[in-house]
Amino acid sequence: MTEPPGLAPDDRHRINRQGIGWMLLAMTAFMANDALVKAVGARVPAAQLIVVRGMVAISLICLVAWRMGVLGQVRSLLHRGVLGRAACEGAGTFLYLAALFNLPLANVTAINLSAPLFVALLAWLLLGEAVHRSRWAAIGGGFIGVLLVVQPQAGQFNQHAWLAVAATVLYSVRDLLTRSLPPAVPSILVTLATAGTVWALACAVLLVQGPVPMAGRDIGLLALAAVFLSTGYFAIIAATRQAELSVVAPFRYVGLLWALLLGWVVWGDVPNLLAWVGMVCLVAAGLAMVWQQRRR
Repeated sequence: MTEPPGLAPDDRHRINRQGIGWMLLAMTAFMANDALVKAVGARVPAAQLIVVRGMVAISLICLVAWRMGVLGQVRSLLHRGVLGRAACEGAGTFLYLAALFNLPLANVTAINLSAPLFVALLAWLLLGEAVHRSRWAAIGGGFIGVLLVVQPQAGQFNQHAWLAVAATVLYSVRDLLTRSLPPAVPSILVTLATAGTVWALACAVLLVQGPVPMAGRDIGLLALAAVFLSTGYFAIIAATRQAELSVVAPFRYVGLLWALLLGWVVWGDVPNLLAWVGMVCLVAAGLAMVWQQRRR
């Protein structure tokens, strides 16, 4: 990536470290959200989940934006970068769900977690970020770890897999568009645009499907999920606005580690030997990225 004028190497390293921290928080929050949604999903349709959760999330985001005193800048959401990012998030969410409903979870997860490869490639092509061979090796090692953990079956890749690939590309473009946002646009308002777009698309789907009755406990779980989702949205925006995308992107793999831990503790899913080897690869790739940053 071309360094902005006046940005010292130490400042770039500090920004990258902060970006890594935000990415870790984002993936942790997203996995907590996914676990809660999974608990409710057996009883409530996906579109209705998104609508109910979105109502709480948007309310929370608006409250935070009001407390920060930035609601008066809501017109900045009309920036084409903000609108493009929100559109990629919304379309990517529904493409991902369409693939998830027709493919095994392992296959969709493997495709989705290839995002760092797309991000690094697009950042190199479009932003001119310098992706060194050692960084490519760490990204590739992390992806090998993903494949060992999820162990997708090649024979199950069909036309629905291309929906997951399209969603992953959209998520990668979303992260690139985040970098193009003017510094004056508050991240919390970008978060609001993202949550609002996904919610509006879910409302359209729910109008066709029709709602079902919900228990109070399910509404409470979705409200808690909304807190984690809002946190994840904000954190991933903060992670990708200034830090080098090829540095922070591999730390998405932490989400898979959380998924394995939650699956083991909550649902009794015990990883096999290949999965444990994959987790070691994932952790090693992340540590290698940190070591490279400190060395430079």
